[in-house]
Amino acid sequence: MNSEKVPVRVALRDAMAECMREDETVFVMGEDVAHYGGSYKVTEGLHKEFGDKRVIDTPISEMGFGGIGVGAALSGLRPVVEFMTFNFAMQAIDHIINSAAKSSYMSGGEAVCPIVFRGPNGMAAGTGAQHSQCFASWYAHCPGLKVISPYDSHSAKELLKASIKDPDPVVFLEQELMYGEGFALTNEKVEIGKAAVIRKGTDVTLVSFSRMVGFALKAAEECEKLGISCEVVDLRTLRPIDEKTIISSVKKTNRVLAIEEGWAYSGIASEVISIVNEKAWDSLDAEPLRVTAENTLLPYAKNLEELAVPTVEKIINKIKYLTNKI
Repeated sequence: MNSEKVPVRVALRDAMAECMREDETVFVMGEDVAHYGGSYKVTEGLHKEFGDKRVIDTPISEMGFGGIGVGAALSGLRPVVEFMTFNFAMQAIDHIINSAAKSSYMSGGEAVCPIVFRGPNGMAAGTGAQHSQCFASWYAHCPGLKVISPYDSHSAKELLKASIKDPDPVVFLEQELMYGEGFALTNEKVEIGKAAVIRKGTDVTLVSFSRMVGFALKAAEECEKLGISCEVVDLRTLRPIDEKTIISSVKKTNRVLAIEEGWAYSGIASEVISIVNEKAWDSLDAEPLRVTAENTLLPYAKNLEELAVPTVEKIINKIKYLTNKI
């Protein structure tokens, strides 16, 4: 493929456009997605190509258009519902958890709900406690949903296309601070439920997803200067999580550090550590560790915000501890 770097927002837009050209039942709805092109310009150009019936501006009512999306999916369409931020998806969580996630199970497979809920998740910059939460573990906790949180442009594009075509409801968690980041599109096959080893190493496994994968890669580069070889696993899919790739890596490196933007308590990093403890305990040379957000609501002030979230420095310090380099 072309080695030119493509911003994540463009990759996501192209994924939707390709699916809409292939399948007339696919449509996009959400606040400002049509005429304005989306609050983060992820849907820019879609309205011009597909028109009012397939790119729909909604009122500011997540409960309302979230329910309409579920109803449309149950009626045979394939909606892509954009939340301006997943913080606002709390208004629609009954539709996501009690309707979309449960319809197939409660109907014996008769009422499938092929819907994608997508939008930015996690912290931005100076947006305060109500706009900075990571909902990865909230949704990954629930049977009936598939939960995806990609890092780069290629995985974002391929996984969004797979999500739109999937028969099950998918929660697709993006990251606002990644929209403008550019990555080359490759020929790599990307599947729902499959993690990727994106950097080989021998001393410690770093497991992460979304924006934190970039932090893990930067930490691995710095640790290489210290003689520490880090393997980086990009989870990509949080439910179903790829246990096989995690375990295989840990059995090779004998150490694991799980990294996530959300809180530690009941988080994805906690789940990774539980998997390792249960299925690779005998391979460990050190206790599994985590780097997560601090156990507090995210402050608005920049200096306090930086103290509350994961950083490359925090990751490096944990790696040094695990490898006895402190």
